Amino acid sequence: MGQQIPMASPDITDAEIAAVNAVLRTPILSIGPQIVAFEQAIARYTGVDYAAGVNSGTSGLHLCMIAAEVGPNDLVLTTPFSFIASANSILYERAIPVFVDVDPVTGNIDPALAAQAADDLSRGGSAARRWLPRMVDPSTVGRLRAILPVHAFGQPADMDPILETARRHDLAVIEDACEAIGAEYLGRRAGTIGDAAVFAFYPNKQMTTGEGGMIVTDREDWANLFRSLRNQGRDVFDAWLNHTRLGYNYRLDELSAALGLTQIQRIDELLARRAQVAAWYNQRLADIALVESPVIVPDTTRMSWFVYVVRIMPPADRNVLMARLAEVGVPSRPYFTPIHLQPFYRQTFGYHLGDFPITERLGEISLALPFSGVMTEAQVDYVCAQLRVALADN
Repeated sequence: MGQQIPMASPDITDAEIAAVNAVLRTPILSIGPQIVAFEQAIARYTGVDYAAGVNSGTSGLHLCMIAAEVGPNDLVLTTPFSFIASANSILYERAIPVFVDVDPVTGNIDPALAAQAADDLSRGGSAARRWLPRMVDPSTVGRLRAILPVHAFGQPADMDPILETARRHDLAVIEDACEAIGAEYLGRRAGTIGDAAVFAFYPNKQMTTGEGGMIVTDREDWANLFRSLRNQGRDVFDAWLNHTRLGYNYRLDELSAALGLTQIQRIDELLARRAQVAAWYNQRLADIALVESPVIVPDTTRMSWFVYVVRIMPPADRNVLMARLAEVGVPSRPYFTPIHLQPFYRQTFGYHLGDFPITERLGEISLALPFSGVMTEAQVDYVCAQLRVALADN
């Protein structure tokens, strides 16, 4: 076996280590000044009025469902081509994810299909039935409440037609920007376009807090609600240990916030490093006939590279290719396994293969290659060379 290439690596410097160590020398490890400073820094960077730190992107999406008044048997339009947390956040409020197939170029929710789904669901009857999961009784469903677009892999969804659909049907728009901090759609920052948005900071993301997330919004009432819900339902102005509503322990601790504060101060550098690695990949893969590199559409005025996902075209076999790459120290991952084909969703909602053909096709051919901002050009060279060899033997 040759080199061992990491699938992903966080970009951590002495500055981050010093910031975390400094917090460890204080008596305040939770609910302190670091989370306030981190929230303010994210709000400034994105250009929103309010930010609320949480312990994961998943938690943030859940709280957004509550703020949007999504309740039992209500409907939320979203994509099946995503990490499972986006759809799960809807289920946490006992609502029903209504999946809409995706654009074949970007992998983001198809806005024309989302508009058609919203129109049909509003009409009810047989028109609505085609969009509902097989095992959902149409007579029991509530109203359509929200649209949850996901900015897959750091490329924003086509938001303007989504906003128009939301306006016509009085829907909340919650952006799952967990993979897209710093991305721009027609000059607007991802996360600032809908009613609220969520960023996530897992170690393979553009910036990290270890685990953690951030909700952003321009709505003061929602911001206050987020801060209450993340802290066991205690309102901002409540007396100590008074709890106004049912809440959760979704707080982000001071150590994580200190790490995140240092990372957001470096965000332009972090994004530029990832863009350089993506450019190296693009250059080296351009002449490989069976590998399609990511396509950045014109409406994406800034790509925020979360992962580098190629498409392996027939007659090459992606799964065989993954095994051969692993033998030479190059990890790779299928991205994504369609949510509707996950065992829980099949069992709960009765989804079948063939329900969302574009999503399923992307799930079959998409392959994430090793990627991070600390990856070297030599490592990219090695990955691409081994990919060529594996394809030749495929």
